[in-house]
Amino acid sequence: MTTARQWLDRLRALPLERPLRIMNVCGGHERAITMAGLRGALPEGIELIPGPGCPVCICPEEAIYAAIRHALDDGAIVVAFGDMLRVPVNVPKGEVRSLEEARTRGGDVRPIASPQEAAAIARSQPGRWVVFLAAGFETTSAPTAALLREGVPDNLLLLNAGRLTWPVVAMLLASETPGFDALIAPGHVATVMGPEEWQFVVDEHQLPAAVAGFAPESLLAAIYSVARQRLEGECFLDNCYPELVRPGGNPMARQLLAELFQVVDAPWRGIGTIPHSGYELTAAYHHHDVRQQLPDHGAEQRRRAGAMPPGCDCAQVVLGKIYPTQCRLYGTACTPRTPVGPCMVSDEGACRIWWSGGARPPPP
Repeated sequence: MTTARQWLDRLRALPLERPLRIMNVCGGHERAITMAGLRGALPEGIELIPGPGCPVCICPEEAIYAAIRHALDDGAIVVAFGDMLRVPVNVPKGEVRSLEEARTRGGDVRPIASPQEAAAIARSQPGRWVVFLAAGFETTSAPTAALLREGVPDNLLLLNAGRLTWPVVAMLLASETPGFDALIAPGHVATVMGPEEWQFVVDEHQLPAAVAGFAPESLLAAIYSVARQRLEGECFLDNCYPELVRPGGNPMARQLLAELFQVVDAPWRGIGTIPHSGYELTAAYHHHDVRQQLPDHGAEQRRRAGAMPPGCDCAQVVLGKIYPTQCRLYGTACTPRTPVGPCMVSDEGACRIWWSGGARPPPP
């Protein structure tokens, strides 16, 4: 097996004459890159740009707001993955800004680590609605689909914020200023959906692309692959995570996603609506859709109010337009202890990752 040191030596031996901007889509990749110090080890001219792979960061504000209201106004038990509890919404000062605050105001809000916990809570509380705020990408939506397919209590409702990863990258590449020259695709998504989802990067945009895992060796192999593709002028989709990524992905997971969900146009926080980027329950499972059973607190007026908070540049960070330290609030008003934007909340948010890695804002 080629070691990280050997991949670095190979990268340094490449005669790169032009700067190379590589977007790493996945929040897990960004965490691995930062914690391993890969940016500082790469040859000069190779730039790694964190991309839109944090599901907490792009979860629609109106979905979080609705979850807060279901807990406080509708008497529901609201469950969500732990990071979601601290994500702030845009409300006037003095109002409840997060699910964590809703819990301190008497709302029954519970963090969970898996969809199975949501079903267990619903079974233990048959007389109450249990609302599962399901934020995540394909890797989280597949277990949620499996849970519903196996059968859950009628009182378990889904407040679905599941998103597909590739459409936001397609949107960036279709823009006039995508901001990157090569792509590292997320290995866990490719494990579920198959690497073929990312072939469009090569076929339609003629950019180098590689699927990577989360160890430094796999990430450096992917960086080397796209750098060499750029140097030789021959683009292709390279699989640098063959241990888990197979052609076609996981057939059972894909079948469950297709059976339980339909793909729809969906809002991304701070970005807007992206075509064919969201999951919505199919008609056979509509009785588990929270909008069919409880008031729709996440209505259109919340979409207008639901961008990033004033002064917060999280949307620009998510889209790879700026680095976290270039946000106006990074490290001043916005820190992990007092997050203003969602990117400082999640372990997959670029701002939180950079802060944890020691990056501090430049002096004024």
